[in-house]
Amino acid sequence: MNRNKREKEYYSIDVGDSTFTVLKRYQNLRPIGSGAQGIVCSAYDHVLERNVAIKKLSRPFQNQTHAKRAYRELVLMKCVNHKNIIGLLHVFTPQKTLEEFQDVYLVMELMDANLCQVIQMELDHERLSYLLYQMLCGIKHLHAAGIIHRDLKPSNIVVKSDCTLKILDFGLARTAATGLLMTPYVVTRYYRAPEVILGMGYQANVDVWSVGCIMAEMVRGSVLFPGTDHIDQWNKVIEQLGTPSQEFMLKLNQSVRTYVENRPRYAGYSFEKLFPDVLFPADSDHNRLKASQARDLLSKMLVIDASKRISVDEALQHPYINVWFDPSEVEAPPPAITDKQLDEREHTVEEWKELIYKEVLDWEERTKNGVIRGQPASLVNTSKHL
Repeated sequence: MNRNKREKEYYSIDVGDSTFTVLKRYQNLRPIGSGAQGIVCSAYDHVLERNVAIKKLSRPFQNQTHAKRAYRELVLMKCVNHKNIIGLLHVFTPQKTLEEFQDVYLVMELMDANLCQVIQMELDHERLSYLLYQMLCGIKHLHAAGIIHRDLKPSNIVVKSDCTLKILDFGLARTAATGLLMTPYVVTRYYRAPEVILGMGYQANVDVWSVGCIMAEMVRGSVLFPGTDHIDQWNKVIEQLGTPSQEFMLKLNQSVRTYVENRPRYAGYSFEKLFPDVLFPADSDHNRLKASQARDLLSKMLVIDASKRISVDEALQHPYINVWFDPSEVEAPPPAITDKQLDEREHTVEEWKELIYKEVLDWEERTKNGVIRGQPASLVNTSKHL
């Protein structure tokens, strides 16, 4: 495409303290959120005739970590296609050459709210268990592709007014693990499993802990383990759940074990005490049964020793969740991740930049002949059930 034609397709608009340069098909840009990875705007897409979210990746090439994360997100979003994972509708860059390339824009489905807002609402058991079911379906789908998230939190889970839920990101790359003895940096660790906080090995049910923390917060209306840093995080966990067994301690590396064993010992509280009946919706005997099921699920997810914690599949079969069980959602075909070394790859910033540029051009090539994904406006559900 010649330069002039390409320039005519784009326009620039200031959003907060950032400038978005986007295709003219996207109008009415409004900021809806910002995070470590960039700023997100809502917009109206005149081609798809629907509202969308546009995320501008913030300086994706400022260092290897940012560049790797941008590449990983782009590759995974292109491969994953599940109703409980956010869908990628378009990817573009306004720059014309690899030399000029510096901005990546991801266009995604627009949702109504993130889970932080939903946590403040009074939820009945039906909505609570349905939201949890969808979280578990999305996680199971990622696990089927070998993606273990390890960093699920309410801000990265979005919902629509009809109670449909989608996971927004793909969590921590395997090579970006953080342990107890690493320098603290500002992230929300409240939902990270003990094995992540303590720098241990982990398995897929690391994500079940996060779902347990999110569920606890939906029930209580406040964060269960609000640690100020990872050491405080660990203290909050053991104060409430009790000091873990010696069997667990032996799985820790020596320096972490010494620290953990020197903490005061805590008996912890029973789940009846942590989650009394009064926290659950209770209009009927039916709801009392539901409350005891919900508490039972919490007690199986919030287990410090991962070898004794339930798996995603077991959680999906739990009586509180399996009322929603639909094989087409639970057992959707796994995504085919083309890049098998995705998490282990190491490159210079320039090499990452070239890889990302190729991915963006590949997407533009694929979309030239019409839209790959995205529903026409008539299918977008605007009902207000939540």
